[in-house]
Amino acid sequence: MKRGFYTIMSAQFFSSLADNALFVTAVELLRTGGAPEWQRAALVPMFALFYVVLAPFVGAFADALPKGRVMFISNAIKVVGCLMMLFGTHPLIAYAVVGLGAAAYSPAKYGILTELLPASQLVKANGWIEGLTIASIILGVLLGGQLVGATISSALLSIDLPLVDTGIDTAPQAAIAALIVVYVIAAWFNTRIPHTGVEMRPMRHDASRSVLANSLALVPDFWVCNRRLWNDRLGQISLSTTTLFWGVSGNLRYIVLAWAAAALSYSTTQASALVGVVAIGTAVGAVVASMRMRLDMATRVMPLGIAMGLLVILMNFISNVWVAVPFLILLGGLGGFLVVPMNALLQHRGHNLMGAGRSIAVQNFNEQACILGLGAFYSLSTKLGLSAFGAITAFGVVVAGIMWVIQRWHAHNCEHHREEVEHLLNIARHDTHH
Repeated sequence: MKRGFYTIMSAQFFSSLADNALFVTAVELLRTGGAPEWQRAALVPMFALFYVVLAPFVGAFADALPKGRVMFISNAIKVVGCLMMLFGTHPLIAYAVVGLGAAAYSPAKYGILTELLPASQLVKANGWIEGLTIASIILGVLLGGQLVGATISSALLSIDLPLVDTGIDTAPQAAIAALIVVYVIAAWFNTRIPHTGVEMRPMRHDASRSVLANSLALVPDFWVCNRRLWNDRLGQISLSTTTLFWGVSGNLRYIVLAWAAAALSYSTTQASALVGVVAIGTAVGAVVASMRMRLDMATRVMPLGIAMGLLVILMNFISNVWVAVPFLILLGGLGGFLVVPMNALLQHRGHNLMGAGRSIAVQNFNEQACILGLGAFYSLSTKLGLSAFGAITAFGVVVAGIMWVIQRWHAHNCEHHREEVEHLLNIARHDTHH
């Protein structure tokens, strides 16, 4: 691997580490501030908001500037969001600004790999990125939990700057200040990313039109690509399945925190460790799937999506941590085994239909829209008075129900469009062997 690759990995690790630690910190900031539970649950959809709104534009923005500079700007936006949270802006609004930075970061971190590395190293490079991302999720939620815990927070709050009143008086505020440092480290690595020499593609610009009009010109092409993938007999199934998986996974971070508080009487610090346990299970499931599954077998894993929804409901009946840990590993493992072959099938169909870059943009839009939708549903459930157990039950029923509909949809395709589905599976089977 080229030296610049490890710089990119370092930047990605620290940025993702801070993102996940900040989520736990923001939950604790709202909790200690007396915010209702629906606002804590709303952190998940607020982070996804700009992923959805800016989906047609962030890819073009990432291609218009050197990727390292885009990643630096994105981390700077995240720091602004942290500062807003630190100095009085409502945490939901400030966290949405951090999500804006993350939305701009995503296409750059994947796009730079194709610029820097030969095609023969891309699978290995993506393996590194996904492995580091899972590690950063596990370590990030643990770091966030520890930063708001009594031991580390008291040490942070004891640090005094001479002649400066920072206004940092609580454990969540001290944690946010520490995480700004982590974002700054990520930004420093961004400045060390080498220029790949690839020619930039400026965003489409017509001098006779306003900036807004030029930006909106990107929307039709994006929607054409989105429609093309949804109209493909295998693309629609793989896209809907991965979209649902990420919608569930994105919200499980908060659901596990809420469940651990209600069922186990855990503090945020203790509960954050259980979020990491789910991520460990996901990693194990992903590795097993990568060894055992082929591209043309991907649609066989759909029943696992229904099982995930039902397992979420079963969480309500667990009140012992020694039962909870293996259960959460199993829950994460089913998800990891489900998403790897389906994601590979989606990338395969996207590449054949429109090219990898546009396919990733469409995939990001749909996945984040699902995170936003399911997160809004869970948050609304708690706002309407459902307990954590009631909201978790409703969430699990909806997930299992949607996955059942997707499975019936695929069965309908196989019954009424058999030749087309078999043709597409034969293409996947041929590409797998070559």
